Amino acid sequence: MPSRSDKPDPAALFECQRELIALLDTLTEVIFCVKDTEGVYVEVNAAFVRRTGAFSKRQVIGSRATDHFGPELAERYEEQDRRVIETGRALRDQLELIQQSTGAHGWYLTTKLPVFDDDGTVVGLVSVSRDLKTPSEESVALDGLQTVVDHVRGHLSEPLRVADLAAIAGCSPAQLERRMRKVFGVTATQYVLRVRVEAARRLLVETDEPLAIIAGRCGFYDQSAFTRRFARLTNATPAQFRARHLR
Repeated sequence: MPSRSDKPDPAALFECQRELIALLDTLTEVIFCVKDTEGVYVEVNAAFVRRTGAFSKRQVIGSRATDHFGPELAERYEEQDRRVIETGRALRDQLELIQQSTGAHGWYLTTKLPVFDDDGTVVGLVSVSRDLKTPSEESVALDGLQTVVDHVRGHLSEPLRVADLAAIAGCSPAQLERRMRKVFGVTATQYVLRVRVEAARRLLVETDEPLAIIAGRCGFYDQSAFTRRFARLTNATPAQFRARHLR
């Protein structure tokens, strides 16, 4: 058996960085980037380039979020980055509504991890956003989640607790969480929030109902909570979202 001294130098693993980036370029449903502590992009994959609307990596590397995204969105990204860099702690599985290269919006889970130097100093971060594709009706039914989906959609204005949803599915809360992650890629709580926001988006565009009424219909505690949650996920307050889509 090889001795410890026969093991390769861990630093040599970084020699395959070019191959790893090439691999990430093939992942069309994963948005990847690396930033330094000043928020400057030092590496991105092809999916990230498409998201910014740029034509090549050269147009993105060396730039910042403010060069590609609106002020509110760039500010949110930079606030997340500061939190990761200043604390050295990861930001995991943040549910976000992201505009895709087609112009349509899709749900993503974003994770940001700090990058440390040999002495433990944070020298940047890596960010990955994974596209949460809508599962097929067959996969929802096979995992026994159709009753949960129907209940959530039919009772948005009511409290929707994980324990109650698990009882509806005929399983334990832990089993429900595993099924939800397998089929939808999110926790039960994140799924409920996603459905609430999607319903609110439709009502904001298709009706002229007051924001307070929409908040209640979609199960938000009050208009303030509605505005806060909606803005965090969509990068626009309900009023801003309605104004943009009624032009």
